[in-house]
Amino acid sequence: MIKKIIFGLLFAAAIFPQSLKSKIDKILKDEFFETCLVAIQVEDLTLNKTIYKKNEKLLLRPASNMKVITSSAGLLYLGPDYEFKTDLYYDGNISNDTLYGNLYVAGGCDPDFTTFDLYTFVNAIRNLNVSVIKGNIYGDVSFKDSLFWGKGWMWDDDPSSDAPYLSALNINDNCVELNYDSREKTYSVNPKTKYVNVKRIECDDELIIDRNWLDRKNEIVIKGKDDKKKYSVKLNVQTPELYFLTLFSEVLDSNQINVLGNCEIKKTNDNPIFLTSASRKYSDVIVNLNKESDNLSAEMTLFALAEKYYGKPANTKNGIKVISKMIDDIGLLSKNYRLVDGSGVSHYNVVSAELLVSILKYFYKNKPELFLILYNSFSIGGLDGTLEHRMENKLVKENVHAKTGTLTGVSSLTGYLTNSKKHVIAFSIIMQNYIGSSKQAKDLQDEICKILSE
Repeated sequence: MIKKIIFGLLFAAAIFPQSLKSKIDKILKDEFFETCLVAIQVEDLTLNKTIYKKNEKLLLRPASNMKVITSSAGLLYLGPDYEFKTDLYYDGNISNDTLYGNLYVAGGCDPDFTTFDLYTFVNAIRNLNVSVIKGNIYGDVSFKDSLFWGKGWMWDDDPSSDAPYLSALNINDNCVELNYDSREKTYSVNPKTKYVNVKRIECDDELIIDRNWLDRKNEIVIKGKDDKKKYSVKLNVQTPELYFLTLFSEVLDSNQINVLGNCEIKKTNDNPIFLTSASRKYSDVIVNLNKESDNLSAEMTLFALAEKYYGKPANTKNGIKVISKMIDDIGLLSKNYRLVDGSGVSHYNVVSAELLVSILKYFYKNKPELFLILYNSFSIGGLDGTLEHRMENKLVKENVHAKTGTLTGVSSLTGYLTNSKKHVIAFSIIMQNYIGSSKQAKDLQDEICKILSE
């Protein structure tokens, strides 16, 4: 028995020499950490062994590493084949080429719906041989509650595209893109729409492009002196459900289908006639959610969880209940953490590196078919997503599959890598309370990943 124990210790020491711990400890002695908190846990999933940990139970803000938790719960409780649906109905009667009635679009919290998807609806109306709609286009947003932002989201994040307004009817990330050429003094809005208007104010200040969010208007302001540069700025819009309906009306008009009524919000009536549906599987949504760190996708996943298990209208609180169940099911206590949104935009969230690694470990050990979907949804170092321009070192490039996270004063990285012994490693690194750029935090995270890959 003693010989077996000694052999086991020698085997472990051979695979994970003391230098691994000493090398990571050396990094954590950097002056950056004199004021910055850091929590790390590293698990060899092949050996089922913790190989490094420091402050792993410390509660810190995860930033977008919260998406690891939300997307995992989506895989577990929605399943990869769950469909986000946007349904089209109509009422009234059709005579000749005219619909004497209304269109209804019922939103199902699809986060990746775009203008292109509207052509599914246009083609269905064409098949009715309708070219005139006498009534209105109604948007049914009863799938979720009326709160358009998460708890603890910052008012001054408006009008960033990272803080999209939340709705059951989403389109184009609930944003528009303003392109401005200050040499030619010309601008364009993509998509072209009357839902936003553009105002040019010339003055001696440095040129900025913003939305008039203080007055809660969908008015884009180009203010300042021209500097012979080209700009492309993505900005959120208010009341995205009306943005959706406006774009729908405009696309219908451009396809010779004339809507005589208005765009309004109203729940679908009792006896509508189903026309068609646009749908998207969760296995597709999770890729954009994690690789591009898409906040809208994460929040819509949370609402989908809430609606599936607690009914309509879906709300964040019920979505968090489903996530809490997952935490309890994997062997930790959800009451030991504070979760308030799905994306990590809120500074109210506090979790631990231990929790994040435990989720990764659970999927690897217990849900192999879902593990591959989760693994492939993460950014790949030096290749794509939010890690495209990081991890150029040959040891980590295309080896690290991980989720990044960034808030003011917070930088995190959680994911998987394969070391030189072909062991699968799960890790989580959370750094919090620094000032200035996050570049140094990210560089240190990349260096730790390089050591783990060795």
